[in-house]
Amino acid sequence: MNHQLRKRTEWIKHKANELGFDFCGIAKADFLEEEAQGLEKWLTQGMHGKMSYMENHFDKRLDPRKLVPGAKSVVMLMLNYYPEKDLAQENELKIAKYAYGKDYHFIIKDKLKTFVDDIQAEIGEVDGRVFVDSAPVMERAWAQKSGLGWIGKNSLLLSKQNGSFYFLAELILDLELEADTPFTKDFCGRCTRCIDACPTDAIVKEGVVDGSKCLSYLTIELKDNIPSEFKGKTDNWIFGCDTCQDVCPWNRFSKPHSTSEFLPHEQLSQMKKEDWQEITREVFNEIFRKSAVKRTKLEGLERNIRFSLSPKEENLD
Repeated sequence: MNHQLRKRTEWIKHKANELGFDFCGIAKADFLEEEAQGLEKWLTQGMHGKMSYMENHFDKRLDPRKLVPGAKSVVMLMLNYYPEKDLAQENELKIAKYAYGKDYHFIIKDKLKTFVDDIQAEIGEVDGRVFVDSAPVMERAWAQKSGLGWIGKNSLLLSKQNGSFYFLAELILDLELEADTPFTKDFCGRCTRCIDACPTDAIVKEGVVDGSKCLSYLTIELKDNIPSEFKGKTDNWIFGCDTCQDVCPWNRFSKPHSTSEFLPHEQLSQMKKEDWQEITREVFNEIFRKSAVKRTKLEGLERNIRFSLSPKEENLD
């Protein structure tokens, strides 16, 4: 039985690599007891801002067996998105690196569907669900439990080999597999670069981000006007923010990805501040047709652009 379990687990990891995932770790599907109190406190303190959906399915966030009855394993996957060239230039308007190319949700979901089909063809009838930012799953906690890295002070998963510029995805399966050893060490040490550099002071304590202050929330999730208290604090970010990752010493080990779909649109690489200010619906649709930036719609991006500009620059528009 142990031999069969090991062989099955090795096949899963080999298949993950074959599908282009950079890392694969496995954890036993169980209740996230340690995370329960922290999640409740985070929600009680309103750190989720107006993301009211975060209050839903509290029990499902902590127990994958409530998402997949009879679940035995959580297969965690990491896919690198670090670009060959960083488009975030000083004094220019910036978007987060994860949004340079095509929307990762679709790219990874296709890989996950293929993964499940291959599992069923190889092993037999296996029940499960695939997720990539699409359900109440505490994916960073599961990534740590599956041995892929530790949770940094900026609340992101950090890998000693390659830093933090990774998409996380998961398969929750009713298939028994060999679990990896959880990652228990913290290699951040006394470093506080991410906390010190955060433009809006959103990292309120080690490993805890006040989502209602985070630029990723303010420029993407928030549909209302951005509160005036953040004027002058956007550091030119108009979609998402990479500051806490850019300053992290572990990201000096980041290597460019090899996923062609994540390459930026040629026109995006050439955008200057004045181009952003004058962006038309036609240009927006062309550059971001299959991009995650479409989430904000043109009107949302225009709001972010206006908010990021100084009063002097706005008058020049």
